Amino acid sequence: MDAAVIIFLIHLTHTEIRALLASRVEVESGCPLGQFPCGNVSECLPQALQCNGHKDCPNGADERRCGDNIGWADLFGRTLQNPNPVDSLDECFLQEYPENCDCILTDVECVEVNLQDVPPLSPNVTWLSLRSNEIRVLSDFVFSEYPALERLSMVDTSLQQLPHPSFCQHMPALDWLDLEGNLIQTLNYSILKTCSKLEVLLLMDNRIRRVPENTFQSLWKLAELNLSSNRIRELPKNTFKSLSKSLLKLALEGIEISDIQTKMFLPMKNLSHIYFKTFQYCSYAPHVRSCKPNTDGISSFEDLLANVVLRVSVWVMAFITCFGNLLVIGMRSLIRAENNLHAACIKVLCCADCLMGVYLFFIGVFDVKFRGQYNRNALLWMESVECRTIGFLAMLSSEVSVLLLTYLTLEKFLVIVFPFSNLRPGKLQTGVVLASIWLLGFIIAAVPLMNEDVFGNYYGRNGVCFPLHSDRQEKPTAKGYSTGIFLGLNLVAFLVILFSYSSMFYSIYKTGINATDLRSRLHRDVAVANRFFFIVFSDALCWIPIFLVKVLSLLKVEIPGTISSWVVIFILPINSALNPILYTLTTSFFREQVEVSLCRWQRRHTLKKDRKSLTSSTIFMDTSRPPCYQPPAYLQPLSLTGADPRYA
Repeated sequence: MDAAVIIFLIHLTHTEIRALLASRVEVESGCPLGQFPCGNVSECLPQALQCNGHKDCPNGADERRCGDNIGWADLFGRTLQNPNPVDSLDECFLQEYPENCDCILTDVECVEVNLQDVPPLSPNVTWLSLRSNEIRVLSDFVFSEYPALERLSMVDTSLQQLPHPSFCQHMPALDWLDLEGNLIQTLNYSILKTCSKLEVLLLMDNRIRRVPENTFQSLWKLAELNLSSNRIRELPKNTFKSLSKSLLKLALEGIEISDIQTKMFLPMKNLSHIYFKTFQYCSYAPHVRSCKPNTDGISSFEDLLANVVLRVSVWVMAFITCFGNLLVIGMRSLIRAENNLHAACIKVLCCADCLMGVYLFFIGVFDVKFRGQYNRNALLWMESVECRTIGFLAMLSSEVSVLLLTYLTLEKFLVIVFPFSNLRPGKLQTGVVLASIWLLGFIIAAVPLMNEDVFGNYYGRNGVCFPLHSDRQEKPTAKGYSTGIFLGLNLVAFLVILFSYSSMFYSIYKTGINATDLRSRLHRDVAVANRFFFIVFSDALCWIPIFLVKVLSLLKVEIPGTISSWVVIFILPINSALNPILYTLTTSFFREQVEVSLCRWQRRHTLKKDRKSLTSSTIFMDTSRPPCYQPPAYLQPLSLTGADPRYA
């Protein structure tokens, strides 16, 4: 659209915009957090019903002004549909303005005309745009001749500071100020104290480092404030207190708020749109109807789990993990084990993995509980005992599982690589090792809960209560601790497992070179290689993505939220879900025992039927019946692994 038409539209709608802001009813609502009032109707509805395309309020107030710009687009649309437009768009009512600038009515636009100072204009100018010039410094009285000026745009002019003592001293009617993309470093009360008519203040992409608590004290009509992408390190808790009745839109994108608190935003009852750097900040403004970013990939403004895929998957993974591990515990308890110590270790591993299923189950339960109103409860949830408890369970499960897998791998390594040594643990040693692993896992998971001043809310960094990746708000101690766990202990455990299985395969292959039956040796080597590959592959599939996410977060690389959700819901529990299959359900010894048990049950069932069908006292034995179970031929010859069937 032509620049002249844009200026004209802004001019025409200016009075309508001011009427809109002035007519906004200041409702001291009694609605609870997370709900909004239906205009002047004494009825409260959940935030999720606002701007959903359906009129839920009796007066339709929930579908009004749903745009991000406080209704500007709607007002422009009504202006475009005006059946009585002004006939002359090119007429200028100013006697003086630069020739290389555009003038319509009392509006002047000087875009990219190499200005180094504010040009001389007629006193009746009301709108001035100086976009993309080189006006680095403004003198204190540069606007003293323009008392009627209502709108001023100085975008990308390399402006370094605003004039003192007050910017609006000679512009009492100024209600729109756009200073985007400049080099301004200082902003305080003395600069803005006479800007009482200001309704829109845009200061994004500057170099402001500090905003004193009373900076906006005199801006009692301010409806829109944008401080995005500045270098602000800290915001006092009462920074926006003076804007409690007027502010409708607040943008703080790209700003780290280290000491963010709910009391910073709750006093602004009419605030409808707010923009933060991270989704987690939205939980500190639960009464705002629109907050962006509205998801971190895991949670959304409405729900604990952001999409249907995550909601379904968390239940599926919880069921698979719990069912598989409970099945193995039951089967291992019923079926005779060749090595009772090894069977005990597997059952303990299943107990640890089962805790991961319990963790996923509770995430699903709380997702259902907070459905449609998560942001209203997000802060309470992440700081709750329930969140910390299930986070503790997830960490306990993860670390005990890692340590147990490492122990089982080392035990197997000693049996295969050093078959004639006496390094195998006995019953007492095994019990001590298992107890030590659980104690160490408990300590690792519990330490962050012991001192909140040191670790902060370690498990409450996100909606799923798991400390997956670091952020700048995380305390240095907590960041160092999680790095030590994930990139220290877990990485060393993975490397030990990888080295051990590589050594075991090489030892088996080297031993089998002297075998006379080539086909049997090849068959056995392929079987062993396949089993070892899938064990190491499942560990790598679980841990390597977690290692990468942790490294990227330490390097301060922006990690997409969808990756975090996949890691927490799918990748983190994958070891817990696959361990029953890899260490029990697919082992040759376990399959043999199951087949033998089924065969015995079948024989007993057949004998019962035969007894019932007997018509005489003579029992005939069917000697032609084949045996129930015949071991495969390649399992019959004695080999290195044949001495201990659990390592087949």
